[in-house]
Amino acid sequence: MIMTLLDRSRAAVAVAMIALLATAACSTNPATGERNFTAFMSPEDEARVGAEEHPKIIEQFGGVYDEGGIAAYVGELGGKMLRASESPGASYTFTVLDSDVVNAFALPGGYVYISRGLIALAENEAELAGVIGHEIGHVVARHTAQRYSQAMAANIGLSIIGIIGQVAGVPSQTNDLLSLGATAVLQGYSREQELEADLLGSRYLRRAGYDPDAMRSFFEKMAGNDALRAKLTGQPTGEEAYNFASSHPRTSDRIQQAIDLSGSGAVPNPALNRDRFLAEIDGMIFGDSPAQGIRRGRTFSHPELRLTFTVPPDYYISNHPDAVVSVHPNGSQIIFDADSGDHRDLRSYLTDKWGKNLRLTDVERINVNGFDAWTGRAKGRTRNGEREIRLIALRDDGVRIFRLAFIVPPDTFDAQQEALQRTTYSFRRMTEAEIAGLKPLRIRTRTLSSGETVADLERRMAVDQYPEDWFRLINQEALQDGAAPGERFKIVAD
Repeated sequence: MIMTLLDRSRAAVAVAMIALLATAACSTNPATGERNFTAFMSPEDEARVGAEEHPKIIEQFGGVYDEGGIAAYVGELGGKMLRASESPGASYTFTVLDSDVVNAFALPGGYVYISRGLIALAENEAELAGVIGHEIGHVVARHTAQRYSQAMAANIGLSIIGIIGQVAGVPSQTNDLLSLGATAVLQGYSREQELEADLLGSRYLRRAGYDPDAMRSFFEKMAGNDALRAKLTGQPTGEEAYNFASSHPRTSDRIQQAIDLSGSGAVPNPALNRDRFLAEIDGMIFGDSPAQGIRRGRTFSHPELRLTFTVPPDYYISNHPDAVVSVHPNGSQIIFDADSGDHRDLRSYLTDKWGKNLRLTDVERINVNGFDAWTGRAKGRTRNGEREIRLIALRDDGVRIFRLAFIVPPDTFDAQQEALQRTTYSFRRMTEAEIAGLKPLRIRTRTLSSGETVADLERRMAVDQYPEDWFRLINQEALQDGAAPGERFKIVAD
């Protein structure tokens, strides 16, 4: 294809625009002093985004947890770590989420979130402070602004390449490759950004007088938690589940590298503050909270909704703010959730709304322990292959509808049919006595007395599955130091 003079001019302008984006509108990273591309998100934009998303995050992740002053404690640690950062005068919001999932993240504008599940996993104040410092590092280094600006630049690049393609014959596949690059930017922090946040978190630990090695010891606990969760669910660990579109996983070696780069020399009398930390978390909820429903073995009970049901053997129940998902190693799933709205015709709701894309057959009305219900079945194709699907919609007292979905590989459906039917008819209202007696599990600290052994403490763990594994995970550092009389340990008890 022979380009005209006008074509060449258009292409030259497009190339110049790409070059301009690569060099203009950079800002100085306050944490590193380096120049970073943040053209499409200003500090004012970051503050606005954080403020807008903050209430949505709280709703999505189970609400705020503030029993026993945990929120005030985390806020105090957050302020201490912030004063050790490059933005000591900034205004941050530190929130403890009522979730048992081990999680921590930050929004631009200074919104930092720590789950109580993560707090329960930590063993000392330095480990928790290190997590907070890592998240502050993401905000101070403006990693979200970098990711967003790179994605926007990539999208502009797509338009420019499209112009060049029209006039210069660029292969159409180029757009697909650039689109993948833009998607990768939005997937998560890059390996370099995660390591930079590790370096900054370690730097802030040093400045605050903590042992910077707490970054590494807590990461090892997170890896152990991931392995134990995989053992419970039969699913791969997080690292095994990574694919080409995921950010590169962190490792202990990389974190140790960040610690080494964060400062020279040892911290004089580095603090762990283990005793204070254990005192602060003594009595904190472990696992499910009553507001989200409580799992006991194969039974899920929700005291506020006044309902309970039991899944078949070998199913593992995971509790999320918007659904309860039970999984079997063979790929079967049982999903419980609820829908609201004035759906007067329950049959129509099942066939025309919830199951409208499934072409349900064998639709019939049933009674499930006093619940008016409609059910139907279908075959459907999911990302995991073909599945037998049965939907059950149950009328609550008001306008709410409870929903059970059974999603089963076809070759196991007949073998599971009776067990799944038992699950359906286990769905019932809780009695007042059951509601009053349903209490969450809690972290309790216990001192090993003379004549006691670690095995004695392990037997006091109130978790249903792998109590010894859980004990060793949440007391990993204490066990490495030896189990001498007088040593304090965490257990999970009623």
